[in-house]
Amino acid sequence: MSVIGEAALSAFFELLGGKLLDSALNFVADHKQLHPQLKQWQSILPDIQAVLDDAEEKQIKSEGVKKWLNDLQDLAYDVDDILDEFAYEQLRLKLQKSHTRASTSKVRKLIPSCFTSRNFTSTSFQFKNSMIPKVKEITDRLTSLATRRSSLGLSEILSPAPTSKEKQPRLQPTSVMDETVEYVGRLKEKQEMIELLKGDNSNGVSVLSIVGMGGMGKTTLAQLVYNDATINESFDLKAWVCVSDHFDAVNITRTILKSIDPDSREENDLNLLQVKLKEKLSGKRFLLVLDDIWNENYNDWTILRSPFGAGTNIIVTTRLQMVSSIVNPLKAFYLDKLSDDDCLSIIIQHALKAKKFDGHIQIKEIGEKIVRRCNGLPLAAKAIGSLLRTVKDYAEWERIYESEIWNLPEEQCGIIPALRLSYHHLPSYLKQCFAYCSILPKDYEFEEEEVVLLWRAEGLLQQKAMPQIKDIGNQYFQDLVSRSFFQISSKDKSRFVMHDLINDLAQVIAGDICSRLEGDKQQQLSNRTRHSSYIVGTFGTFEAFNQVKSLRTFLPLQLSRYWRPSLTNVVLVDLLPRLGYLRVLSLNAYSITELPDVFENLKLLRYLNFSHTDIKCLPDSLCTLYHLETLLLKGCSMLQKLPSKIGNLINLQNLDIRSANLIESMPFGIGKLTNLQRLSDFITREGDGCHMRDLKYLSNLKGDFRLSGLENVNCRDAREAKLNEKQGIDRLVLHWSKKFEKDSRNEEDEERVLDSLCPPVKLQQLIIENYGGVKFSTWIADSSFKNMLSLELRNCKNCKSLPSIARLSLLKDLSICGLDEVHKIGVELFGANQSNAFASLETLYFCGLPNWEEWDPCEWDERTSKFPSLRELSILECPQLLGRLPTLLQSLQKLVICDCRRLVVSISSFSSLRELRINGCEELVDEGSSSVQEVTSLKRVTLKNISKFDISAEKAMLRFVNAEAFDTSGWKELGSLSQNGLSLVGHRFITIVDCPQLVSLETEEERLQLDKIPGVESLEIRDCERLNRLPEILHAFPFITRIKLEKCPGLVCFAKRNFPPALKELEICECENLQYLVDENVNNKRMSSNTCLLEHLEIRDCPSLIWLSSRGDICNRLQHLKIESGSKLRSLFLNSKLPVMLKHLVILDCPLLESIAQNFHETVDLESIRISNAENIKSLLLKQWNILIWLSLICCKSS
Repeated sequence: MSVIGEAALSAFFELLGGKLLDSALNFVADHKQLHPQLKQWQSILPDIQAVLDDAEEKQIKSEGVKKWLNDLQDLAYDVDDILDEFAYEQLRLKLQKSHTRASTSKVRKLIPSCFTSRNFTSTSFQFKNSMIPKVKEITDRLTSLATRRSSLGLSEILSPAPTSKEKQPRLQPTSVMDETVEYVGRLKEKQEMIELLKGDNSNGVSVLSIVGMGGMGKTTLAQLVYNDATINESFDLKAWVCVSDHFDAVNITRTILKSIDPDSREENDLNLLQVKLKEKLSGKRFLLVLDDIWNENYNDWTILRSPFGAGTNIIVTTRLQMVSSIVNPLKAFYLDKLSDDDCLSIIIQHALKAKKFDGHIQIKEIGEKIVRRCNGLPLAAKAIGSLLRTVKDYAEWERIYESEIWNLPEEQCGIIPALRLSYHHLPSYLKQCFAYCSILPKDYEFEEEEVVLLWRAEGLLQQKAMPQIKDIGNQYFQDLVSRSFFQISSKDKSRFVMHDLINDLAQVIAGDICSRLEGDKQQQLSNRTRHSSYIVGTFGTFEAFNQVKSLRTFLPLQLSRYWRPSLTNVVLVDLLPRLGYLRVLSLNAYSITELPDVFENLKLLRYLNFSHTDIKCLPDSLCTLYHLETLLLKGCSMLQKLPSKIGNLINLQNLDIRSANLIESMPFGIGKLTNLQRLSDFITREGDGCHMRDLKYLSNLKGDFRLSGLENVNCRDAREAKLNEKQGIDRLVLHWSKKFEKDSRNEEDEERVLDSLCPPVKLQQLIIENYGGVKFSTWIADSSFKNMLSLELRNCKNCKSLPSIARLSLLKDLSICGLDEVHKIGVELFGANQSNAFASLETLYFCGLPNWEEWDPCEWDERTSKFPSLRELSILECPQLLGRLPTLLQSLQKLVICDCRRLVVSISSFSSLRELRINGCEELVDEGSSSVQEVTSLKRVTLKNISKFDISAEKAMLRFVNAEAFDTSGWKELGSLSQNGLSLVGHRFITIVDCPQLVSLETEEERLQLDKIPGVESLEIRDCERLNRLPEILHAFPFITRIKLEKCPGLVCFAKRNFPPALKELEICECENLQYLVDENVNNKRMSSNTCLLEHLEIRDCPSLIWLSSRGDICNRLQHLKIESGSKLRSLFLNSKLPVMLKHLVILDCPLLESIAQNFHETVDLESIRISNAENIKSLLLKQWNILIWLSLICCKSS
């Protein structure tokens, strides 16, 4: 059931009763039938809008009211469609008149104006007459609804009362915890909060905030901290207040005072309360929890906190990021989803009053399926566990699993009211936008701009709701992010997702109006459906759309970005022309080469997305879409040009042609698109430089903008583009051709063009590519660019020096690449009289400067500070660079040097360095002191192809001991790690490649002892020809999970004893003398195969391998086993059985192999076997494997 009423209709009716209806009335003012009917609409609509709040409450109990609201919602959409048709006709006539006036034809000048005006009047009259039956039908339905409104007793509510469900007060959580439950999943956050609370806050109030969507466990975490024993010892006084949605400073202060002084007198005067509270807290350590704050008023917060001073710590829990920002926390804790294991623990505790499924094995499997429905939400796990508390029957557990969360009984399941409360607090304009997002599939990752453009196309953005905000859609989106309706994707930080239960909530709110077609779940759309999406690939037939008459959104979506499905002409030619009310049409990523010329039937379209298709041209009828606002052609690699009449798209705001590389120029008339806000690229080809002048009319451009083909532009054209007047552009790319042939480029002309392309001073990011001038324009380093954050100079091959970039005081990122003629970088970069050069610069990147020989950082000038904030420095492919790096880089955390063969790198001056990556330099030195405090900050170290390693063993140990990741390659002198002061101890990830002298990771004299076991998790060694053994106590490494050995011919066996206990993946390749994995001659205690965790074993090109194990099975947990090119291998498991959990077995090119194992009886999970070129292998006894899915035997004569 959808939630209809104020949220869905009020804002909609405001739009209908506003400019659209007024405009239509003016258009039909002279029409005797249409005008009175539209006037009737104008009088009835406000009366209906006035009773929406009353109807919203009464629909819960009255089916009649619910049906009235359904009919009203359908009517609202139909009214909007008709008003849009009137608006379209007005635009068409306006364009036709402007074309007539602009015509310079002598023949047309001879035609009397009365004839042309008569033609306009005729076509207008025909259109108006065609609208009469549509308008009359709406009038009849509107009159009927007005009559039914009275009979249903609906009336205006001046002060809306809460709905019946809201009249029951929510039971508020308290500080008291359920001691029968073991709380899981938030230990890390709890410990960090406790440490922060116990710290010194003598300078004033310290606040911590806990932020997350409803049901994520914010209150529970606050309870865990509040009731911790160490917190009780650290604070003199504590108080807990559940604030909820009614922020009453008097009541909150009174509650706090009562908590610390139960005998305090009742007061209603805030001043008296706060004075008394301040007295009580004087000199005390005080902890306050303010649970569930919704109030976003900064003044209210400052008043509430005024009695608190030094010694007071406050924990705030909220669903709103805005609240967290207002309270200015020392740290904000954003709660993420719990793991499935933690959610399962919660379900078991509440359902079975236990910690495990012991005694309930029959429901374990279905329980593990149920937990995935919770999607990491602890409230959902608790609610489902509570529902199952009295249920021990498998069938009932299965019923709960198959039920939608929203169909569970609301009285017993707290999920629905908890999440609906967040929706209830949204303003009406956000409720519409959120409900529309129900068409987005679960787990679908979306970009902010993607959703905002859809909202705009559907008319959901109301500028008057926030008249002061320019990018209203982006503000809407960020509001929903701050309220946890959208969350940043864990896979891609530029994208967002909706939690599954939030997605479910959106579907409940939207009802039949929004539908998703997913596989076989729903093959029919409701005739009420206006917005529809489907998952490309899971949905094959389009018959579901036959029932829909007024669809507005046709949106195929892809969960995979790399698949290009095809689309039949049934959709393109038959279906689309029938969808005449579409506002949104996407064919994104379909493998289509041609579009049908049907767009005259789709005249209400606002949004078209043909990105990543193979279309070669756009049909002419597309230029009749006068309402069109967004045209997306990104990645249309076969598209050769834009339509010649694109100037007719007078409402176009977004045109994206990124990576449509065959488009060589902009069409004539592009300057008519004066509403254009986002234009990804303006392209100029040879001979069309004058088109650049059209840019002066595009004054509303904003965001990212690229100018291409600038080698075809002269300075006059560039100057007339008036780039500096386009204040909305924040990222600008100036792009010349990559071709630098002598005759094709004029250095002086390009310098004048660049001089004429001075951008707006509000610019934040500037990229200059393939510029052919000898010098850069002075405006690049002008101090007026106070907002400039990023500057990239790429492939400007003729430039001999750099501008004085240090003047850009807020610049954070600087990248200089491909400047072939630069020989020295020094004082010209810093400029004269710069006392604090590059004050804000955090990232500095040099790449591909083949003739750069000297870097003078001007450190001799002690009056100036250079690079005080620099955190990352990268120098790549600068083979002539001599000398040393700047030494005064105290903030440097990451240093990357690659292919700088003449550079000496000293790391002694970088006390904050956390990551060091060097691949190719003259010498690595460390000239600093040996103080542990100064040199132990490194966490990641990569040392490759260093000609001279000039660091003592003692300093190396101090410098690198704490590096979690250690990667070295091409170190010719390295005999062992400890020989050079290095060690296995301290590192988690170790990679050693091409060290020809390496014999062992430890020397004979300094072998690892059991009391100093390393914490290594991953070990990879390749191309170390003299390596003859691994550490003797490798079997005792407790954390190592992955080992890879490749091209180490000195190895005879993998380990002297057993496998490391946590090892899961072992890969050994091209170790020509390897005979076995574990030394069979060592008399040691055998590791139980039940405790070994090895799951993946792969051995390739080891011609000396005789067997894997003669003492028993390797590991019962082994699931993937691959042996390839073992020319001496005769048996895998001599006198033993196949691992019982083995799923995939691959044996390739083992010509002497006779036996895999002696016993197959317990291996019942095999899914695939592939054996090739094993001519002597005996029978596999296939009848024992009942679930074998895939079998391949090639060149196996005996089998």
